Amino acid sequence: MRLVLYTGKGGVGKTTTAAATAACAAARGTRTLVASADSAHSLGDVLELRLGPKPIRVAENLDAIEIDARVEMIRHWGTIRDFLVEVLRHQGIEGVVAEELAMLPGAEEVTTLLAVEEYAGRYDFIVVDCAPTDSTLRLVTLPEVAHRALRLLLPLMQAVSSVGAPLARRFVDIPLPGSEVFRDAETLIYDKLKVLRQRIGDPETSIRLVLTPERMVIDETRRAHTELTLFEVACDAVVLNRLLPEAVAGEEFFADWSRLQQERRQEVEALFAPLPLLLAPLREDEVTGLASLAQHGQELFASHDPAAVLAARTRVRFGRDDDGYFAVVPLPGARAADLGVVKIEDELVITSGTQRRALALPRRIAPLPVARARVEGPDLIVRFGSGADAGARV
Repeated sequence: MRLVLYTGKGGVGKTTTAAATAACAAARGTRTLVASADSAHSLGDVLELRLGPKPIRVAENLDAIEIDARVEMIRHWGTIRDFLVEVLRHQGIEGVVAEELAMLPGAEEVTTLLAVEEYAGRYDFIVVDCAPTDSTLRLVTLPEVAHRALRLLLPLMQAVSSVGAPLARRFVDIPLPGSEVFRDAETLIYDKLKVLRQRIGDPETSIRLVLTPERMVIDETRRAHTELTLFEVACDAVVLNRLLPEAVAGEEFFADWSRLQQERRQEVEALFAPLPLLLAPLREDEVTGLASLAQHGQELFASHDPAAVLAARTRVRFGRDDDGYFAVVPLPGARAADLGVVKIEDELVITSGTQRRALALPRRIAPLPVARARVEGPDLIVRFGSGADAGARV
C-alpha cells in the first residue's frame, strides 16, 4: 500500500492539496482513501460533503474519512485511559477534567496512525491530510520515541507493581494498575507501535511538504524537512502553492509581488533539491467540490503519477576510508549551529532543534569515540576513532 502524508504550516493549502491528489489518483483508476488527521477537520468542507469516522464513498475509486482521535484512543488505549481517569478522580479532579488530562501526550497522533493502518489492506493509495507541521512531526516520530522509552519503562513498572502492589494496597488509598493495564500496555508497545514504526519506515510511505512563497513558511518547512529526515521519514515532493498566474505577472500592480515570488521559488528549488517541486497557481476562488479538486490535481501532477514515489529515500550510511570510520547522516537544510552530536554507550545521539534521535552504531564502530562532526552540503558527517572526547559539537 502506498501512503502519503501531507503537512505544512497552517493555512498553506495542505487540505486542498491532499484532496486534489486523492481525486486525481482515483480518476486515474487507483483505489484511494483520503483521510483527515487534523483535529480541526476541513476535508469535508473541501469535498463539500459531511464526513465521519467511517469511510464514505465520494466517487468511483475514492473514499473519504475524518478520523476522530478521541474515539480511536478509547479503542486502542481504553484500559490505560480508564486507569488514569480513575487515579485523577481519586485525587479530587472532576470527571470531565480528568478525562481531558488522561489524554496522554502524543496519544492522538498514535491513534491516528493506528486508524490509518486498519485500512491498509482495502486501498492501493491512502492520502492523509495531517495537522500543521509540529503535530505531524510528533505523528511520524512518536512511534520510535515512545517504543524506545516504554520498552525500557514497562518491565520496571511491572516489577515494582508485582512486588509493591500487595503491600501498597494495605497502606495507600490510591488505585493501582491491574494486570489488564499492563496487558494493554504490552500490546501497545510490542505489537501496535512496532507495526507503526515499520509503516513509517516503509519505502512506500512518504511525506509531501506544502508551502507558499513566504519567508516564515519557507523557514518552518526547511526545519521540518531537516527533522523529518533525521528520523529517516522520506519526503518525496514539495508543493509550492498560490503562485501568481503568468497572466497577471506582467501587470504593473503585481510586478514586485511576481518578482519576489520568483525569487522565493528559486530559493525553494535550491533548499529542497533534489526533491521534485510541484507548482500550484493562485486561484480566483477556493478549490472545493470533486470536479474542481480533480482538475486541480490533474494540473498539479501533469507529468507525474500522484501515487508514485517521486524521489528516492535517503538513509544513514556507515563506512570506512583512509581516515577511519564515519557515518553520513542525511540532514538537508541543517545548520551547524542548530545541531548537537554526542555518543552515549553504543548509540549516536543527534539533536536538531527540539528533536532528538538515537542511532544504534555498528559493533565495530560502537566502542570508538566521536572525533569530529561537520555539515557538508545536505549531510552531517560524523568521524570516529580519534581524540579523547566522547561527544562533539558541530
